[in-house]
Order: sequence, then structure tokens, then C-alpha cells
Amino acid sequence: MTNNIADILIEALPYIRRFYGKRIVIKYGGHAMVDKRLQEDFAQDITLMKYIGLHPIVVHGGGPQIGSVLDQMGIRSRFVDGMRITDEPTMDVVEMVLGGKVNKEIVAQIGQQGGKAVGLSGKDGDLLLARKLHHVRSQVEEKPPEIIDIGMVGEVVSVNPEIIGTMEAGGFIPVIAPIGTGETGETYNINADWVASKLAVALNAIKLILLTDVPGVMDEQEVLMSSLKAEAVQKLLKNGVVSGGMIPKIQCALEAVAKGVKRVHIIDGRNPHAVLLELFTDKGIGTEISC
Repeated sequence: MTNNIADILIEALPYIRRFYGKRIVIKYGGHAMVDKRLQEDFAQDITLMKYIGLHPIVVHGGGPQIGSVLDQMGIRSRFVDGMRITDEPTMDVVEMVLGGKVNKEIVAQIGQQGGKAVGLSGKDGDLLLARKLHHVRSQVEEKPPEIIDIGMVGEVVSVNPEIIGTMEAGGFIPVIAPIGTGETGETYNINADWVASKLAVALNAIKLILLTDVPGVMDEQEVLMSSLKAEAVQKLLKNGVVSGGMIPKIQCALEAVAKGVKRVHIIDGRNPHAVLLELFTDKGIGTEISC
């Protein structure tokens, strides 16, 4: 037993050395956010990363939590291509749930494990400048694309990393809600995967980790592909092997590696201590994408 534990620690050593002092952006979502045991595991993983000299930056989602509060308030949830239509009453709920309840729960969970976390939204310190997302839905042949107004849903225009540097200098772990501010002060609901990708690029992160509820990227036979180059991923998209909810995650990953992030990992957050297993073991547990 003792030798097994020592072997695990020795296996982790080169990765700890390689990632020491580097930024790693983690998008936290899916089942890992709602299962109590997995919440604790995630908080332990993030705290351990900080204690051994890495700089984790957490971006979280919260779709189910938003939906639950909207139901309680009698506001119907509506979606287009997986994106929540966000009118003003819905935006108020989104900001309250993401920037308040969910964000502070994650901060508290990290604190319970001995970490020092600070909750932020993209509105704090002008972290995320956003603009309205104009969603275009492709139509059948011989018909023009349809432009759909999905309300106060935004996309990131620019990232101001100053506040992140300030947090890191104080030994704090930033926990970021995916809400941005427009040029005239309007508030936007932004996809958390895209926020994580944009932050990873702007912060020169060495890695971007996307937690999901699937093992990773699968081939035609539903076998996990543990390592992929960007060119191969493009072919999978073109051939329809990657589909559904995995498409936007793949698009985020491709943009991140194209703009300087060394590796993007798509992993199954339903695995206990998924982040540590992917970072510090030779085999890993998900799909790694690189240039």
C-alpha cells in the first residue's frame, strides 16, 4: 500500500514541476456541480492545485440552478439551439443565481477545503467586455439563414486580466460567473465554455479544462480518443462524428489552441477528482486537444 501511494506521488512529480507557477483555467459545470460528493472533490482538487504552486482559475455554469429558480418564479425557460432566450426578467434571475448563489457556494466549498477563493463576475473590474450575440440558424436548402434574437445573450469582446493578477498576487483563487458588461453598461449572459476559452487565451494559460458529463471526444465506434491534434478534430466536425452539445466545446477548444493555449482537456466531471486525474497522471481520463 505504501509503495502504491509513493508511486502515485512520483508519477505526479513531473507534472507538478511542469505546471508550477502556470495558469490553468477550469470550466466547472455539469453533474460535478450538483452532486455533493463531486462538489467536495472538485473543491479539494482546486485547493490542492493552489497549494502546490499552480494558479487555477474557475469559470462556472449554472443552467439547472437558473432553470429551477425561473420555475419557482413562474418564468418559462425557452431555448434556441441550446441557448437560453434571455429577456430582462430572465437576465435578472441569471445574474442573481450565477453571480450570487452559485458563485458564492463554490467559493464557500473551496474555503471549506482550506483554499482562499474570491467570487467575481465578468462585470467586476471590467473583466469581460461583451456585445450582443447575433445568433444565425442555418435553414434547409434554398432558404436564407434565419437571424434569431435571443435577448441579452452576449459574446466576449475583450478580457481585462488585471483583476485576475491582483487576486493571484494575494494568494486567492478566482471563481468567475459568466456575465459580461456591454459598452453602455448593459448586462449579458454568456456561455461559460466560451468565457473559459477567452480567459485562457487572454491570461496565457498553459491549459484549459472543460468538465462535461461525457467521457470525452468519441470516435465512430463510441471509443474515447485520448489525444487529438486540431486538424483531426476539424475532420471529426466535418464528418459529423462530433455532434450535439459537444460541438460548441470543440469549437472553444480549437479557438483556444489556435491562439496559444498549449492543451485543452475535455473530461468527465462525474469521475471523482477528475481534474487531478487528468493533470497529474500519465494516462489521464479524457480527451486532450493540441495544435
